[in-house]
Amino acid sequence: MTMNFELKITQATRMVMTQELRQSIALLQYSAQELLDCIQEELAANPLLEVAEEGEELPDRLEKEGEGPEILEEELDDDSFLAFGEDAYPSPYLYTEPRYERNPAYVENCLSREKNLYDYLSLQLKLSAADECQQLVGEYLIGNLDANGYLQGEPREHARHLGIPLATVHELLALIQTFDPPGVGACSLEECLLLQLRQFSPHPPAAEKIISGFLPEIAQGKYRLVARKLGISLEELHEALALIRRLNPKPGACFGDGTDVSYIVPDIIVEKIDGQYVVSSPERLPRLVVNPFYRGILRQSGDEKVRRFIKRNLEGALWFIKSIEHRKKVIHDVAVEIVRVQEPFLEKGLHYLKPLTLKAVAAAVGVHESTVSRATANKYMQTPRGLYPLKFFFPGSVGGEAGKLYASSGIKQRLRELIETEDAANPLSDHQLAARLREEGIKISRRTVAKYREELQLPASFMRRSL
Repeated sequence: MTMNFELKITQATRMVMTQELRQSIALLQYSAQELLDCIQEELAANPLLEVAEEGEELPDRLEKEGEGPEILEEELDDDSFLAFGEDAYPSPYLYTEPRYERNPAYVENCLSREKNLYDYLSLQLKLSAADECQQLVGEYLIGNLDANGYLQGEPREHARHLGIPLATVHELLALIQTFDPPGVGACSLEECLLLQLRQFSPHPPAAEKIISGFLPEIAQGKYRLVARKLGISLEELHEALALIRRLNPKPGACFGDGTDVSYIVPDIIVEKIDGQYVVSSPERLPRLVVNPFYRGILRQSGDEKVRRFIKRNLEGALWFIKSIEHRKKVIHDVAVEIVRVQEPFLEKGLHYLKPLTLKAVAAAVGVHESTVSRATANKYMQTPRGLYPLKFFFPGSVGGEAGKLYASSGIKQRLRELIETEDAANPLSDHQLAARLREEGIKISRRTVAKYREELQLPASFMRRSL
């Protein structure tokens, strides 16, 4: 039933509402885990908030029999209820599923952190024949390798810092360079590739010369120039390059950084049930209620300080519960609209992702555009096609024939397909790629094609040309 409240806002209430409104905005932007953390903080800060016990029956209204509605009407100006519209959420309780029960975790099933490159190399160092002093120097050098396995700083600087001969640093660095993965401990890309080249014996004679002095020319596609300078044929150059491409320029990148492994928890789950896409939320939040003990004190106490304290916290508790409900409703409504618009993508794939704007979704849902922006920030949707951030469903657009719009993500996918299926001996230039896309009805310039190609980290045509 719709309830009409008389607007009685004092200056103090306005200040509280401003603070609480900021809180509700922040809640909308929080991820599921951030929201759980915020709830725990609020439970600790507000004595009027508590978690309902599992199985506890919750009343439909705040006031219990015998307490009377005048508590709210007289002692708590119902301005807080006006923030989201009249009677938008009349219940002061948060009806959600109880927090999931966690199975007991056994020590043998737990890994404190992922093993990183430092751990892996340190173990090999301990198993080597290095003495105690060499072990210390080796540990220091391993600690100065970056995430890709390269030594940071010059060996001479490390020798000066440790106060040891430069020869000792070179000796331990040479030992580390024999460790797995091959190429680790190098000071440059050239040295890294040469270290790995030693595994291939015999190898094309030109391979070492190419790595040592011609990598920039190779990157620019100047194959004939390099072959002429080396005095070899294009076939011999091709054989050497085929081996070089098998080497790993970042040998340490296959290891983690040793931090805890984090997993993305979807905020929205989309499932196809009986031919229809159904939107649901996997959030498992505690059921929040207002402690009835304090409501009784508010009704009976004659101490004005006590009444002001309870009134302030009661208002905050009600607003907090309503803010969570508001957050849940907005995110759900936004997700439903996204699924409605992007159903072709869910059915057929990336080519069918439609252009969509925050403004369009805001108009459909009936909220402000900034609200949609906050509702989609840092949140993920689990779909039958995989896990995607909500922002993924708002791609830019490019015009087409008859005013049709194409999502930029779909154009990028088509661009990748054209490049992957091109003739390797005669790769398509950006101008030719733009022409191909225009033939398919997509109005796109060569400059935009070049921009998308760079975003896809695809090289230019002269670098894609095979020998």
